[in-house]
Amino acid sequence: MGGGRWRGASPGAMQVSGDERGTGLQLSKIQDEAGDAGAADHGLAPGRAATINDIARIAGVSKKTVSRVINQSPFVKGDTREKVEAVIAELGFSPDPQARGLAFRRSFLIGMIYDNPSPNYVVNMQQGILDAVRGSGLELVVHPCDRTSDNFVANVRGFAVRQKLFGAVLPPSVSEDERVTGMLTEVGCPYVRIASVSLDAPERMVVTNDRRGAAEAARHLVGLGHKRIAMITGPDLFRSTRERGAGFRLALEEAGIALADDMVVKGAYTFESGVAAARELLSRKIRPTAIFAGNDEMAIGVYQAARDAGLDVPFDLSIVGFDDAPMSSRIWPTLTTVKLPIRDMGRMAAEKLLARSRGLDPAKLDQPEVIPTLVARDSSAPPRR
Repeated sequence: MGGGRWRGASPGAMQVSGDERGTGLQLSKIQDEAGDAGAADHGLAPGRAATINDIARIAGVSKKTVSRVINQSPFVKGDTREKVEAVIAELGFSPDPQARGLAFRRSFLIGMIYDNPSPNYVVNMQQGILDAVRGSGLELVVHPCDRTSDNFVANVRGFAVRQKLFGAVLPPSVSEDERVTGMLTEVGCPYVRIASVSLDAPERMVVTNDRRGAAEAARHLVGLGHKRIAMITGPDLFRSTRERGAGFRLALEEAGIALADDMVVKGAYTFESGVAAARELLSRKIRPTAIFAGNDEMAIGVYQAARDAGLDVPFDLSIVGFDDAPMSSRIWPTLTTVKLPIRDMGRMAAEKLLARSRGLDPAKLDQPEVIPTLVARDSSAPPRR
């Protein structure tokens, strides 16, 4: 993943910081040299790392004030903050996130807890969280899990407690599990959920309005003149499967088109399931002229099935996806899809967690709404006459 560094955190978890790959060792060497020079000027033994007590003594402030500066507390005067930051820079002092966490009985780690089969979704979400935490002193640690496991909640609990998480970002489908949010509340771990509908208080939610986005996909295909339209749904475990399916069906019904039962096939939000589902649909005696796939991974699988069947996309078969993953604009023909700003969603969720560290009340902040939008590209066209 560009712009980050992966480090071991605990079993089943991966930690990411905002350092740029390839510059870390060089920067560390420069900081060490600068720190040694600064330390000598203030009577510190060469090679001895400066401590928070040294920073406080040299800056002429209390240890608590230094701690507040390090943690970007808003309750420090500007001139005091500048003085402390100057000493920190001079000595090359760099607080360790885990050591800081011990002092506050909480680490400076934001956890992303996910069970999502789409690698594009996961990576984009991570990038968005990193956008929010960069420069804050917080780092990201990710925890993949399996909601179907008997030990699912216990494993997530162990991760949250072990890492002493500052907070957790919960993408779907983990965000839809009340057992998880109840457990995180019990252990005192703040969280923000990302889901297709509102499931919690606004300050703990990023709502993605998937139903609205799927309706846009249906209207697009109807507007092109399609009537034999099929849909590949996602797994039942995801609320987005129901929301996207309901929005697509409703928009078709509004246009006087019924989605026949044999035109709906279940997928799993993976490329392979998209291939298999599309092959099943294209084997029908009367095949569809357009297929809406519940995410872009499956939509790209439809391309493969269409190619194997000797069909021309978009003239023999129009394809529409959902998410607007980076690959959708890189394949040919480029994929018409519903854009869900996944990176922005991760950033928005992390910013809600960060608000607490800055002394702000998340409930009083603006609650931005995610509005999915259709991106019409080259994979959709009017059906052949």
